[in-house]
Amino acid sequence: MVIVILALAATVGIGILRGSGGPTETVVLDDDPVATTASQIYVHVFGAVREPGLYVLQESARVVDAIAAAGGLLEGADEAAVNLARPVVDGEQLYVPTVGEGAATVGGGADGGGTDAGGTDAGETRVNLNTATEAELDTLPRIGPAMAQRIIQWRDANGRFTSVEDLLAVPGIGDKMLESLRTLVTL
Repeated sequence: MVIVILALAATVGIGILRGSGGPTETVVLDDDPVATTASQIYVHVFGAVREPGLYVLQESARVVDAIAAAGGLLEGADEAAVNLARPVVDGEQLYVPTVGEGAATVGGGADGGGTDAGGTDAGETRVNLNTATEAELDTLPRIGPAMAQRIIQWRDANGRFTSVEDLLAVPGIGDKMLESLRTLVTL
């Protein structure tokens, strides 16, 4: 009886010690349990990569890490259209285009910004909300210097844009303006 009580006490003690490592959450993806902590993020990588999908990365990960997790670039991927050094954020979609596809770079272009007349013509780039200067934002329709400054102030106060819909939190941007900008901007 004493041996059973000692064994039970040891088991409880080991469980308490193992549980003191910090909060974790178990997430089941494709019947594969993955333990995550607060220092990990989810990034959806797709386009010209070997294994598109949802990846759990360290919070300090960069685009190059996300692409490596997705098995690397496919032949024909436009590496120059993606800023490999840019940090990724939780919940981000990272799109890698093919050469000649244009810069429909959800994950950010190599030059960190630019403008786009229609959002679909090959060779043109979208304005990256997370890296654009006031002058780059000012090139967008219905965005003047004052609105461009408000977008930058929101970004400075709140951190990176995680979706285009975050623009709705910028004073002066409503649903109509958001729809007119949706195909012209990227993250």
